[in-house]
Amino acid sequence: MTTLDELTPLDTVTLETVAVYRKLAESSRLLGEFKGVVATIPNQRILLSALLLQEAKDSSAIENIVTTHDDLFRSAADEHLAQSPAAKEVLRYRQALDVGWSLVRHHGLLTSNHIQQIQGTLEPTRSGFRKVPGTVLKDQSGRVIYTPPQDARAIVDLMSSLERELNEPAASMDPLVRMAILHHRFESIHPFYDGNGRTGRILNVLFLLKEGLLDLPVLYLSHHIVRTKPTYYRLLQSVREDGDWESWVLYMLTAVSESARDGISRVNAIREALLTTKRELRAFPFYSQDLLNNLFTHPYTKVSFVEQDLGVTRITATKYLNALAEHGMLQKIRAGKSNYYINTRLFSILTKET
Repeated sequence: MTTLDELTPLDTVTLETVAVYRKLAESSRLLGEFKGVVATIPNQRILLSALLLQEAKDSSAIENIVTTHDDLFRSAADEHLAQSPAAKEVLRYRQALDVGWSLVRHHGLLTSNHIQQIQGTLEPTRSGFRKVPGTVLKDQSGRVIYTPPQDARAIVDLMSSLERELNEPAASMDPLVRMAILHHRFESIHPFYDGNGRTGRILNVLFLLKEGLLDLPVLYLSHHIVRTKPTYYRLLQSVREDGDWESWVLYMLTAVSESARDGISRVNAIREALLTTKRELRAFPFYSQDLLNNLFTHPYTKVSFVEQDLGVTRITATKYLNALAEHGMLQKIRAGKSNYYINTRLFSILTKET
């Protein structure tokens, strides 16, 4: 039976360094601050709609699945309409993360079956663990740099071991360090034909939720990873070739720190935009909290969304949105047969590079 330590040997003493302890203290502090800031937004749907979609976009971009914010938000508003292939992939990522979050909330665990359900949402035509040898990882020049386990039985055994490590408390190791180690081990098992990278990044967030370090899946680590993609892949390989776990763990802790810092800034900006928009909305006779929530839950809202959320007729919903667009609070655009009303304040916050 192949073990995780045989796959990627780890001597935990190599992680007991001043550099790791300092970065761990920083990332833990910032993650705790981010969790507190998230709690200041009373309507959770707003952050779930906005930040979860951003994580989906950036994680997919790491795998060269690239879409624009405009295409993505319009596709999210009209999921039943024709979309670009990239936007469809990103929306599946969001759905897979939501499936995983539901499983963690319900079971308090992350099992092999759960992981297969998550990957099956990402890649519905190629779900299930690999059963046929032949999967290898190559660099940009086409050179094979790593051959993951090829035997189907070994993959099942390794995933069973990973399941135990995901769910059994390890009092001697901080959860953030465990997340970094477990992410590397999952990527080294490479248990699926497709979607391993995206599934692994979903597991990062779900593990933090399971451990109580997050209340909502709105920390988007992929924003840091996509900006440092060459380093991410280099350090993944460095563990396999040189056993350099310290550099890998420091990289992942830095990703937590930078993602939490960015999240704090964005959530504070969203809260300020909410307050500003609320003050401006109060000047209109049709002001309501439900309307405010609608504008921030849907960066690209539509007449039908306002109809549903406010319980008004289509004519009334159209009147409300057109009035806000005429006063410059929304930008009205037409795409195909649909009108979209863009919350430009929110759109600016979500698309701002940091």
